[in-house]
Amino acid sequence: MKMETTESSTHCDLCGDSNWHVISQLDRHGHPLTTGLCARCGVVAHLPLPDEATIARYYAEEYRSDYHGEVVPAARRVMRAWNNGQRIHQMLAPFLPSQGSVFEVGAGLGCTVKAFAHHGFRARGIEPNRDFNRYSRQQLRADVANRNLYDLTDPVRHDLALLVHVIEHFRSPRSALMKLRELIVDDGLLYIECPNLAAPFATFERMFHFAHIYNFTPTTLRELAASCGFDLVAQLHDAAHPDIALLLRKGELPDTTEVDEAEPARVRHAIHRYSTLSYHLRGNYLQRRLTKLVNYGRERLCARAFVQNLMLRCANDPLPEQPPS
Repeated sequence: MKMETTESSTHCDLCGDSNWHVISQLDRHGHPLTTGLCARCGVVAHLPLPDEATIARYYAEEYRSDYHGEVVPAARRVMRAWNNGQRIHQMLAPFLPSQGSVFEVGAGLGCTVKAFAHHGFRARGIEPNRDFNRYSRQQLRADVANRNLYDLTDPVRHDLALLVHVIEHFRSPRSALMKLRELIVDDGLLYIECPNLAAPFATFERMFHFAHIYNFTPTTLRELAASCGFDLVAQLHDAAHPDIALLLRKGELPDTTEVDEAEPARVRHAIHRYSTLSYHLRGNYLQRRLTKLVNYGRERLCARAFVQNLMLRCANDPLPEQPPS
């Protein structure tokens, strides 16, 4: 598919180029949202990028109700987040020292923080959304502060930092990764999980959303991480998985940024590979969808009792200290 190249005031966060292919003018709800594909490296981003004040206000006040349709999380969302936290702990614990320090950026309900804490790790995090953070601190007693990454001046460094479906929300993922270098010990680890644009993770008309400012493939995410001085330890999901999962180690900052200039063509192919019908008829989609439906049914039947038991389990945990204002 041939696309005209457009020069934009937006510079690509990976390669710095300002030449983009406009690939969409609408978001998943049919609202105006211009999305571009970097003509040099294949990164996908909003054109233009929203300003930091707009992003901060959106995540503090609107994101959870807009994206999830909830201010107070439903029991099944809590159950799902708790099980996801257990999954992440089980996957990453073998790479960590006993009682190591874990820090999560964009901790949501705090379930992953609690999963690590309940398994003996020193775990805490930050979450910009006020509503979910209130639930996290008061109900789960998770040590999650209502703060923004760039406001942190804490000199404490950690063995592992987590960005679980968070990196796509930053105005500058590069700036976020460089800030995270300050919060990770030398040779420490960073885990990034986000939607996989190459899988793809949705039909084309459902791909783009205001909250997802950037979209990555495994290649572009590895390249961005490498350019910020993070070396790949393991890619924990296969290439066909709808989510990318990279475990990285903090290393030396490189002198140059290396990109695969064949990636834009691969991205264009990936996002237009399926029609709506062929996307939903894929064998692995049907299998994953069936698994999800079974899990959703279980959540509806069991979530309320599950959360009641979880509240009892957390009730004896100490309340987190109030963060400094």
